[in-house]
Amino acid sequence: MLTDTVPVPSSSTEPLLRPRQLRELVRGVSWLGDLDDDALEALLKDTEVRTLASHGWLFRQEAPAHWLYIVISGAVRLVRATRDGRLATIRCVARGGTLGELSMVSRAGVYLYSAQALRRTRVLAIPADRCRAILDRQPACRAEFMSRLALELTERLEDLALLTQADAMARLISYLLRELPSGHTTQAPVVRLAMPKRWLAAQLAMTPETLSRLLARLRDEGAIHIDGQRLKVLDEQKLRDIMLAED
Repeated sequence: MLTDTVPVPSSSTEPLLRPRQLRELVRGVSWLGDLDDDALEALLKDTEVRTLASHGWLFRQEAPAHWLYIVISGAVRLVRATRDGRLATIRCVARGGTLGELSMVSRAGVYLYSAQALRRTRVLAIPADRCRAILDRQPACRAEFMSRLALELTERLEDLALLTQADAMARLISYLLRELPSGHTTQAPVVRLAMPKRWLAAQLAMTPETLSRLLARLRDEGAIHIDGQRLKVLDEQKLRDIMLAED
């Protein structure tokens, strides 16, 4: 059985996060956003900042789930071991994203997937039992938490449907549309490609070469503009039209 791993401790040369930054990070988690100041300060007293080297494992599937994590910087990919021993990429998580939430509703109390840093990554570790206590005491937090889990399940079901019924272009466009900022009003919203292309390709069940070819096609058709890790959506409706045309 896989066992928990010990992350690399934070380097003393790294800049320390200010309390205000940590508070903002925690409040950015939807189901922790409504904590009052006293509850938030009490939660932060029990947290730890941890650093992982590139490709280091934060935790392993089926290890005891003692911590919930929030990504401070870097990126983490979530993978689940299949019955034949292969690792299936579920998704990747960047700054502000959480890791280990599903374990909080698992009766077994273990992580349901593994988490690996894609590059040097810092995370905020929160004791899982403190988070469970918050859910027990605060109905509003619990309702938002369950709403987040329902959304997560819906997205994974959508992924499954796309993998079995849609082609590669439809999977890519669906991913881009999902990653658009919620309620965006800008003319050209930006999607940050926080993970290496090979891992995004794995998440979308295609080769890196296919991903590059499809992105180039969307760029040439004037739907997107790519600048490093920033992908600007120039014409959202054109993306939708291309997806429908590929169906």
